[in-house]
Amino acid sequence: MKLDTRKLVLLSLFAALAYALMFFIRIPVVPAPPLNYEPKDVIIVIAGFLFGPLAPLFISPVVSVVEMFTVSVTGPWGLLMNVLSTCTFACTAAVLYRWKRTLAGAAAGLAAGGLLSTGFMLLWNYFVVPIYLGYPRAAVADMLVPVFLPFNLLKNGLNTGFALLLYKPARLALSRARLTPATTRPPARKASVGVMAASALLIVSCVLWILAWRGVI
Repeated sequence: MKLDTRKLVLLSLFAALAYALMFFIRIPVVPAPPLNYEPKDVIIVIAGFLFGPLAPLFISPVVSVVEMFTVSVTGPWGLLMNVLSTCTFACTAAVLYRWKRTLAGAAAGLAAGGLLSTGFMLLWNYFVVPIYLGYPRAAVADMLVPVFLPFNLLKNGLNTGFALLLYKPARLALSRARLTPATTRPPARKASVGVMAASALLIVSCVLWILAWRGVI
């Protein structure tokens, strides 16, 4: 990713938008340990699709540092976990998307990033959560499958669905505003409709899962 002034400004705008979403949309999923769903990774992975896999490496630490000094209660350890989770998801998705720049490639990248992030964070939760939350390591080990695994699958599933729905409109809007190069790829209407329908179904399923998990339905 060649970092010129325009890209730096755009990445800063994406970072600001990701922080705003994190600040205003924090959905509690698990009360203890406190685990919230925040849609900031959707913005960060879209930036990765647009500007390359290094973009999340720029945006995620910036957002996480500001989050640490404003709304987070987990300090530097929470910052570390945020950066690891986001970059594993978004950088993986962006790398795979560079090889196949289609909606199918984006979907495959997001799925691979989500699964890799889920597995990676199980390892980091096991080692880091006892340090900054004071939980016994044995208790954390007992929570890996029933708590951390479904939470990370849920989070990454929602991020995947929202990113698939929003990436193309975001790319077209930036292209029309002459902020990114114009795309010359012909529209694939059937593929787009299929991906949008699958994304909508994924999001609805995840929302119902949240409601059922929290005993609302």
